[in-house]
Amino acid sequence: MLIIPAIDIINGQCVRLTQGDYAQKTIYNENPLEVAKEFEAAGLQRLHLVDLDGAKAGSVKNWKVLESIAANTSLVIDFGGGIKKETDLQLVFDSGAAMATIGSLAVKNEIVFTEWIQKYGADKFLLGADVKEEKIAISGWLETTDIIVYDFIEKYMAHGITQLFCTDVSKDGKLEGPSIALYENIIKRFPGLHFIASGGVSSITDLRDLDKIGCAGAIVGKAIYENRISISELKTF
Repeated sequence: MLIIPAIDIINGQCVRLTQGDYAQKTIYNENPLEVAKEFEAAGLQRLHLVDLDGAKAGSVKNWKVLESIAANTSLVIDFGGGIKKETDLQLVFDSGAAMATIGSLAVKNEIVFTEWIQKYGADKFLLGADVKEEKIAISGWLETTDIIVYDFIEKYMAHGITQLFCTDVSKDGKLEGPSIALYENIIKRFPGLHFIASGGVSSITDLRDLDKIGCAGAIVGKAIYENRISISELKTF
């Protein structure tokens, strides 16, 4: 299982939110590149970079951070937050992202997203599914849709998507443990999916549990920053 550390960006700084609430913000480091270099030095190969300003504004804002990390590390970066137009998508790729993370757009504008998949290739996208009680949530989780997560995954796998990360929004940023049962159901239903767990990871035991059920990867954020999991522990993966 691949460990994918997360860096969330507001105003160019590395932060974490609790439950997606911008009012519950903790700044961990004013220099995200420093943080990324620590991950790289520990032997980690991937990075999940989230532009929270971009997510709020509906257009990419912190691409300079992406550019700096891509130019100064060898990390394979997926970048998300505010990618709504093709100009933003192009900016993200030009700034050094290996993959664009797409969430709300896949829910709200299937036509545009499927056109992008055809044009750039499905391997250039990491699909994000935020889930509340097995239904897709969008707009920073303020809105729950009637779309069942399994239908959502099935639809985009038919369009060629092979990698997806899923966040149970009731768990995110709370360090209460991940949604093992939900993730197990998804993995059983879609054995060909490169499934990445996200949200709630609070300990190395949680990571072992995710590994055991067959997750291809796990995104870890707050647990690293709050020293619940040490970077040396992550090396065991």
